[in-house]
Amino acid sequence: MPRKVAPKAAPNTPGKKPGVLSGGGRATPSGPDDRAAAAPRGATIDGGAPASAPSEALTPPAPAASVGEPKVLTGAGAVAAGIVAEQQTAQLTTLGAQLLDERAATATQAARVLEEVLGQKPEMLVAVIDRFVTGVLGENPRVVQTCAAALPHMARLAPARVARHLQLLTDSFAAASAPGKDGLVRTFAALCSASVAYQKRLEPVLDLALGQADPKTLLRWTEIVLPALKGEPHARARAVVEGRVGDLPRPIAQKLAEFLGIKLRRLAP
Repeated sequence: MPRKVAPKAAPNTPGKKPGVLSGGGRATPSGPDDRAAAAPRGATIDGGAPASAPSEALTPPAPAASVGEPKVLTGAGAVAAGIVAEQQTAQLTTLGAQLLDERAATATQAARVLEEVLGQKPEMLVAVIDRFVTGVLGENPRVVQTCAAALPHMARLAPARVARHLQLLTDSFAAASAPGKDGLVRTFAALCSASVAYQKRLEPVLDLALGQADPKTLLRWTEIVLPALKGEPHARARAVVEGRVGDLPRPIAQKLAEFLGIKLRRLAP
């Protein structure tokens, strides 16, 4: 019979037990299977902290953008908001004077504040109408822009106050800048909408505007002026526009024809 051989015993090291580390923990093999069985990310150790927390978890999340918060006004907008909130009519009078200041920077700053007030509470600017009338005929581009924006509103809010200056505005129309003319046409249309009494007085200048406007401007002014007119003033203004349709670029002529409800002649082949 073959002789059985007993397995060799592990050497006995004094003070140590087989398979036990000096710290008291049992030694374990470190093969790939054991690495795969390591604690998952996020597992906690004795102190309760994650064993291997990802670095992004340590970064606090960015605060969410607030929704519906009022816009913070700065510069001219903040000044205008203060004027509106405190009903500072004296300050508006001062700004109206500065609007016509010979110093361009002063006039420009006043124009910015007044236009902000226009957007917040236009009725407060009725007292400045006289300044707007002068400014729209001036040469400072920023002042003209503000006055051209304000006067149509003033014509709706206080038509009689604007109508006091009709003679000056109509006589000066031809010499006004392009933005100034645009503001005046919209002002005249607003007056005509406010009362038919102004139509007869404004018919000549509106016919002049429609007869001399460049094609794109003619399209825009036609859409503003014709709905504001009635009776004979409407018929004459319409005739001015129809008389120009054949000489306009085809795309603009087509839009005007659709607005007027007429048909264009077919182009020759």
